[in-house]
Amino acid sequence: MTKRQIIPSNIIKSKGKLWYGESGQAWNIIRLNNELIRTFPQLKEKRSKFTYEILYNRNIKEFMNTIKKIKTNEALPLLLWVFKEDNFDT
Repeated sequence: MTKRQIIPSNIIKSKGKLWYGESGQAWNIIRLNNELIRTFPQLKEKRSKFTYEILYNRNIKEFMNTIKKIKTNEALPLLLWVFKEDNFDT
């Protein structure tokens, strides 16, 4: 099986929510919002299959080394931050 990177045509900054998956008993579902779907229209192809890769660097030195290894013909990776929100009602 071969994988092809899908490349956005513009700069995007998007926020979304994680959803709790009962089967995994964890916050393991990421729902992409409409802005990301418009940026990556390939994601609307029902008969296609998509995968993902996650790379977590434990410190900035490892992160910088990873950035240096990116080849010029590759799509740039998406950066993902995970936040925990406080449950304070205001």
